[in-house]
Amino acid sequence: MVSENAPHCHSGLMCDGNKGQKEQLEHKEERLESSLFQQSQTVEDIEENATAIKVKCDTVTGPGDVENSKNDENTGESEITSVSSANNDKVDELEESAAKTKNDPVNDAKHSDKYDDSIRVGGESEINSVSSSATNKGESDEDKEVNNESSSDMGEQSMEESDGVKNTSPTPQTVSTVTKEKGELEENAAKTECDPVKRPADVEQNDGNTTVGGKSEITPGQSAATEKGTFNVDMSGNMDKKSLEFSEEINRKKQYQRETEALLDRLQLQDKHQQKFSPADFFKVGPPVKQDHDTPEKDVAHTFIQRLMMLDYRARYIPVRQDSPEVSHSNPVEEFDTSDTDDDDLDALYSTNLDFDQSNLKTDVHPMDVQMAVFHCSDSFFKQKMITKLSQCQYALPLLVPDPVTMDIGCPLWTFRQIRKTWKITEVKDNSNIVTMKSMLICKAETPMVSFLRLGSPSLSKSELMNTLINDRHNTFFDRNCPGSTKSRHLMDGVAEIAWYCPAGKPNDAFTDCIAFCNLHGDALSTVKQRVILIKKSSVNVVLVQSLEQGDKNSAVISALHKSPKPLIILIADSDGGAVQMKKGKYKMGLNDKSQSKVSEELKKIIGKILSGTHETFQLESMAEVSGVKVDEDDKVCQKGKSAAMKIVDLLRGMDVSKIKDTYLPCQGQLWHEWCKINKELYHLKGNIEDEKCQKQEKLMQIREDQCEVSSGEPMKLFIESLSSLSATEKDYFLKWTQILTDALSTDDLGSILQIYDKKWAEVLALNNKHDKSDLLKKKQTELDEISTQLQSATFGLEHIFREMGQIYEAHASLKKQPERGQNDWSKYPELAAELMISGHPMELMDGDAGQVPLTWISGLLDEVIKKLGDKKVFVLSVLGIQSSGKSTMLNAMFGLQFAVSAGRCTKGVFMQLVEVSEEIKKDFEFDYVLVVDTEGLRALELEGNATLHHDNELATFVVGLGNMTLINIFGENPAEMQDIMQIVVQAFMRMKKIKLSPSCVFVHQNVTDIAAAEKNMDGKRQLQKKLDKMAQLAAKEEDCDAECFSDVIAFDVQKDVKYFAQLWEGSPPMAPPNPGYSESVQELKTTILSKAKQSAGITLSQFKSKIDDLWNALMNEQFVFSFKNTFEIAVYRKLEVQYGNWTWTLRSNMLTIDNGLHTQIQNGKLDTVELNHLHQESNKTFDEIKKAMTTYFDDDGDKDMLVQWRSRFESKIKEFHDELLRGVKRKLDEVIQQKKACRKLDDKKTEFENKLLQKSKELAHQLKDKANDEEELKNQFNSVWSGLVRELTADTEPIEDINYKEDQSTVLQGVGFEWGLIDESKISGKYKNIAEVGDYIDYVSLTKRHDHKNYMETDTKGEKSLFEKGCAIVSKTTTKIKYYYKAYFQPVEQRLIRSFIDTVEKQSLDAIKSKPVATRGYSLTYLQEVANDVKQTVSEFESQSKYALKKEFTVDLLLYVFHRAERWLLESHMTFKGNNDAHSYVESKKMQYYNIFRSFCKGSSSAVVLGQLICDKLKSSTVEAVCNKTAMDFADEMKCNYPAFNGNRSNLEKHVLKSLAEKEDFDGFITYIHHPRDQAETYIREEVEKYISTEQGKEKALKILKKNVDDINRLVSQALYDATDKVKTHKGDPDMWMEEFSVLLNDKLTFNTISCQNFSDINSFDFLKEEIEEGLDSIIKELSSLSLDHMKKFRMKPDEILIDQLCNCCWVKCPFCAAVCTNTVNDHNEDHSVSFHRSKAVMGWHIRNTVDLSIDFCTTSIESDGSFYPAHDSEVIIPFKRYRTAGPNFAQWEITPDGSKLEYWKWFVSRFEKELEDHYGLKFQGDGHIPNEWKTHSKEQAIKSLDK
Repeated sequence: MVSENAPHCHSGLMCDGNKGQKEQLEHKEERLESSLFQQSQTVEDIEENATAIKVKCDTVTGPGDVENSKNDENTGESEITSVSSANNDKVDELEESAAKTKNDPVNDAKHSDKYDDSIRVGGESEINSVSSSATNKGESDEDKEVNNESSSDMGEQSMEESDGVKNTSPTPQTVSTVTKEKGELEENAAKTECDPVKRPADVEQNDGNTTVGGKSEITPGQSAATEKGTFNVDMSGNMDKKSLEFSEEINRKKQYQRETEALLDRLQLQDKHQQKFSPADFFKVGPPVKQDHDTPEKDVAHTFIQRLMMLDYRARYIPVRQDSPEVSHSNPVEEFDTSDTDDDDLDALYSTNLDFDQSNLKTDVHPMDVQMAVFHCSDSFFKQKMITKLSQCQYALPLLVPDPVTMDIGCPLWTFRQIRKTWKITEVKDNSNIVTMKSMLICKAETPMVSFLRLGSPSLSKSELMNTLINDRHNTFFDRNCPGSTKSRHLMDGVAEIAWYCPAGKPNDAFTDCIAFCNLHGDALSTVKQRVILIKKSSVNVVLVQSLEQGDKNSAVISALHKSPKPLIILIADSDGGAVQMKKGKYKMGLNDKSQSKVSEELKKIIGKILSGTHETFQLESMAEVSGVKVDEDDKVCQKGKSAAMKIVDLLRGMDVSKIKDTYLPCQGQLWHEWCKINKELYHLKGNIEDEKCQKQEKLMQIREDQCEVSSGEPMKLFIESLSSLSATEKDYFLKWTQILTDALSTDDLGSILQIYDKKWAEVLALNNKHDKSDLLKKKQTELDEISTQLQSATFGLEHIFREMGQIYEAHASLKKQPERGQNDWSKYPELAAELMISGHPMELMDGDAGQVPLTWISGLLDEVIKKLGDKKVFVLSVLGIQSSGKSTMLNAMFGLQFAVSAGRCTKGVFMQLVEVSEEIKKDFEFDYVLVVDTEGLRALELEGNATLHHDNELATFVVGLGNMTLINIFGENPAEMQDIMQIVVQAFMRMKKIKLSPSCVFVHQNVTDIAAAEKNMDGKRQLQKKLDKMAQLAAKEEDCDAECFSDVIAFDVQKDVKYFAQLWEGSPPMAPPNPGYSESVQELKTTILSKAKQSAGITLSQFKSKIDDLWNALMNEQFVFSFKNTFEIAVYRKLEVQYGNWTWTLRSNMLTIDNGLHTQIQNGKLDTVELNHLHQESNKTFDEIKKAMTTYFDDDGDKDMLVQWRSRFESKIKEFHDELLRGVKRKLDEVIQQKKACRKLDDKKTEFENKLLQKSKELAHQLKDKANDEEELKNQFNSVWSGLVRELTADTEPIEDINYKEDQSTVLQGVGFEWGLIDESKISGKYKNIAEVGDYIDYVSLTKRHDHKNYMETDTKGEKSLFEKGCAIVSKTTTKIKYYYKAYFQPVEQRLIRSFIDTVEKQSLDAIKSKPVATRGYSLTYLQEVANDVKQTVSEFESQSKYALKKEFTVDLLLYVFHRAERWLLESHMTFKGNNDAHSYVESKKMQYYNIFRSFCKGSSSAVVLGQLICDKLKSSTVEAVCNKTAMDFADEMKCNYPAFNGNRSNLEKHVLKSLAEKEDFDGFITYIHHPRDQAETYIREEVEKYISTEQGKEKALKILKKNVDDINRLVSQALYDATDKVKTHKGDPDMWMEEFSVLLNDKLTFNTISCQNFSDINSFDFLKEEIEEGLDSIIKELSSLSLDHMKKFRMKPDEILIDQLCNCCWVKCPFCAAVCTNTVNDHNEDHSVSFHRSKAVMGWHIRNTVDLSIDFCTTSIESDGSFYPAHDSEVIIPFKRYRTAGPNFAQWEITPDGSKLEYWKWFVSRFEKELEDHYGLKFQGDGHIPNEWKTHSKEQAIKSLDK
């Protein structure tokens, strides 16, 4: 092992030390010493030095003795790039500069600056030409006197030395790019005077170069050595030699730069020196870091960072795999080929001259070079993160860092800003130890500092010695014995590192208070600047030397330190002596032959003794005041951010921290807490709940008003302005500074309050242990509570400012207030926060103080994130565990997050942080980000008892519900704590199962003492499984669910889903580093998480947003499972419903086309049976396309993971729908076939009739052909013949009579026993038509039937009259009063029972009537008689089961209502029958047609003309039918696809129906909708079809469709004419053949019965026939083109009926409370019934039991109240509304969730129709049922608009 102090070269290049010393002797040069270290020299000294011409020195006896001049300020600031010639102007400047250096006071600061500026060219430093001489004699007396005068100030102004042994290669130094002409250099050298005053220690040898600040300095003067050993100054010099030396030095500088670049290149950091590492580069989810594997050298830097970020202190000790043979861990084993003799072998064995060339070998990169390379290649924010992590790993941190390019000394003060140290001070008072805890930001801490320096190259390691002082179990400083240490070290020389010893308040503490230890790396003789700074800042200086001899190179520094007042400890490596105090504060101690522990103990004693007295203290922030040190915080951008933060903090300074939030952040204080309290009360309403709800909502709005009024505080204005105006980097600095400065405000207060809290808590515990129940205990507990409140108030940080932003936004958004002049635009707040969240800033999801999720703010924030990123998919990872169990620490280590981890500032509430998935692993996942949710701990100390349990259950349910995966963090091995958390967690997962959410979970068992013991782990897992199963059984009972084990609740594998974590700390805090096993556990857990995440699709940000709303709204209600509404799932389902509607419509449209074609064939007599198989074949193509479309939708849709739960159900439903369509079409076509068969007899007669009519017309025409021009005569003759002809043709058939429906109704009613007068009265009044919509059935109820209704008919226990008897006693007063009195006890449920009974009777009766074959066999009175008997019997059965009797009027009105509903169908069916079977009607319908034929024959028309006329007559009717049917189908398709009311799902239709009703303000329409929603929906569809056709757009669309269909028919007929004519001509056929061919061509599209051609056999010109038909067809087409759209109503296909069939084939089940209709598009669906808008129960006539007061409550409000209800009219048991599903099957099938919306629509309806509703139901809006004033503020426009929310 090679000492870290041993001679070595940078970057692993081996050098010849002897050769370097020789070169130094040959080229001794005088070096100018920086004025920085001459500040205390007197003016007289300077003047005397300036007049000296020669410099006298000690005899040069060895390396390290080169004299240095005091005039050189050139310490260098720029990188060496090239040497170029300068322009003449610059040369003049240089000459002037050189002249001015003469006799200029070197200790003057202004001179220093001026000198630097004067010699700098293009930002680079000019090198002064100096020649030096030295004598081999000792100092003169004069010299010694000067030396003695100045030595007392050596502590601050020590001379500059160089380590001649260690630094054997050049370091980068700024060199001017200007070369000088010979004369210029000579003149400059002549004008430069040297200080003759030198001390022996000031002369050192360094590889031929002198150094400044420990680095090589070029002094290209010429020197000559005399035989006496003196150097004479040759001011004229040899110019060629000087130029050569100058060039050589530049080459050496370039070589150093190349070596630096080579180091960065080896570490793959060559690009990062300009494009720095930033936190964003590592703030990503990447692959787990590999453990215990050799790392390629190129990956070492990145692996170092990754391991450091996860708190693995072994980041410094990464095993490196060398991929190149040039790089070796150690020197290779050389082999020698010797002769076979033993002598040769022995010679080789003892030989020391190995001819092995090692020049091409490189050693490993030094671990500290890796650290410093990363440091230099990082931006300020990543440096800060890196240093913070190093601090957490208990490593020393860089305090003074030379810039690798400019060599300026920098202090990275910014990087320390987030480091907080906690320690315990032990003080002795009154013979007892008093321990006080202290916690503060380390930048603010004032502690003693002990600085360690080494002079020369001692054989012992200074860093190793320091480690034994601070932490003998952990290498705080990297020493020579650390793994990976190498000879080469490139970037660490000159770096001063600092570490703090923090005592734990225990007896074995090394020191009793916090102490800073500083370690200057490298030889302090070489790093003068750093040495001086440390000596000045230290409380104690410790110097390590090899030996202590007067007159050696170290003696000057030692002498100065010895004379300075600061304590000094000299450690001498070669000395055997013990610790000796030379004088007060000055010690020396030998180290030879002493163990490390012995040395350490003696040092601790000495340091402790020194620090026990008066001593100086050190504060990091004071480094900003040190001259010559560049502090990173001086950066302009950093200062701008700090300045903005200071403006805010300055406003807060001097104020009690506990009052800051109340004063400057008022929106989140009492106002917000009061808002939360009232908001929670909305879920526990009592009494008149709607009125109370309105009052509370008004209070909430008032609080929002108050928040708006106080929201313009100055700090928030400044904060928002800064966020809005600063650049990205400035904003980052601003936020960091704000966080640092605000944390600092509360640190002191928190510390003192915590101490008081601890003391008071101890007193309470003591009283509890004594079982003291006195008032004293209560008093102490009260005081403790007050301190706890004070503690909460004293916490103030950046999160509170963001919380205020959120509250300001919520307040203004609630009131929709626009920002006033001078105010910030609150609408921009979410955007500002979104930018921060995207950049990795944690955002508060749940306010931990108020216990509330600000939903409006979170929604706005996430909306802005979505706008900026897109609706990206995220994997939500949440963590849950008890308080202070290391949740945040674990997440931070795993993903490099920024959650607060201090135990004093535990996570309060719930925070979320967005982490991007890195590109290298993104391809393996279906999401783009991991969204981490960190929570406050369960079982928080601030809460007690039931409050804790409720809060924990709420928090656990919320967090588990949000996460795709939840980490359950268990800390320690306390069984009671484990059981508590498991009970909470299992119940949360049980709830997720019930609401159909299925997150996964992993149990993380932290702080396990022995994670390596496999047997113990297996037993632990078994015990955990046992506990989980037990908890699952308990939770199942609690949640009313079945579960025998935990795996029944959630997919869980105890072998894979339980992880054991080692203890976080490797030892006892505060000095313990993190346990490396902890980092390994973190990586193992990360691997598990990522492997599980691969199987998850994640959720979109919009889904996450809606899930937050859903979970929180459900949690506000105690019945979480009953209250949960998965908004996103509902949205996905609604979208699926729309798709389902489109698929079913495609199938229906196709089936309508098939139906139409088959119907035409049946009518044409070409088809007499329809088989299902045939229908399947016809529809299979479309059905297969639909199935394919469904597969694509379910497989490719963005929400496929959610859709999968409905896939099989909808695939089944679509098949059922298709099959039902086929069966429906078959049923209809079978009826058509039956009708066709039933009228076959008439059809046969029709042919006979037509032939006879044609023959008679022809004969008559022949007789009257001379009178063809007398139209009147022709008509008379035809009429006379026609009447006889009709009698002849219909002689053997009876005419079918029309129905006398009104008379039949009376006959039937009388037949079942009702009086004529009663029937007639009911008919005249017409009230029977609305019996199903009557609001109050009290008029139909008889009071004569005895009731057993409790409290109604029974006499009470006091013997008083029953309510009924009391009611009857009032009859004498007025009938109205008794009716009104009785109404109070006729419950709404009973009213609904009667209405439901009427609906049931109606349906059964209509079904019975429609089952009769009226269309095929005709109408019969017996159909009505059967219905009447059935209805009467049903009424009797209903009455027997009721507690009241129904009057006769009820049965009469019910029967008349049923007959009224059946009338239309009966009349239409009978007309169909009559049209198909009545010969009289048929013949009469042909009169006009045959008159025209008769007239044509009279006028001499040929047979072809007459046949053409007959054909055109038939074509006209069939083409009109075909065109209208097709147009009806196409128009229905147009409206279904494009009309807003029809192109969505059932819910969409419902919304438009309600809008229509509101716009018309039609109360009767509302009542129909309320009681018979389907009837109103059908009416609405019909009205909308009519309205659309009447609009310009609709009419244009319909006419366009009509024209297309007319053109299609025209083409069809024209083509048929051509084909038939062509075929007949080809085959020389006759008219029968032509007619047959023509009919066949039309049969599939048109109803066209073949015409008998027996009267047209004389036709021989078929072209003429074709022309005649075409001429007639043209006129038909013209007529069709101008056809009225009303014609569609006359045919079987009607657009409104088609749409009704499609849109009304859905669910019509009503809410058991308010009768709102389920809006599920699928009929007979398996999901719970649901509706978008529930109603006030007053809409249905509900009233409060035993009163006539209408109930105005909404069921959505009721179910979140503490109220109860009777589930049935005869119920004696009341059910809490919150458990409404337990009230019976009707209730259990409904999903009714609390509705946070205002429900303006139904509030407007109740207010608008208050009087009408009272009259309709015979009840009053009074008492508890009075309408709140707030309801009356809603306008119709607001009501309609609310339907779109």
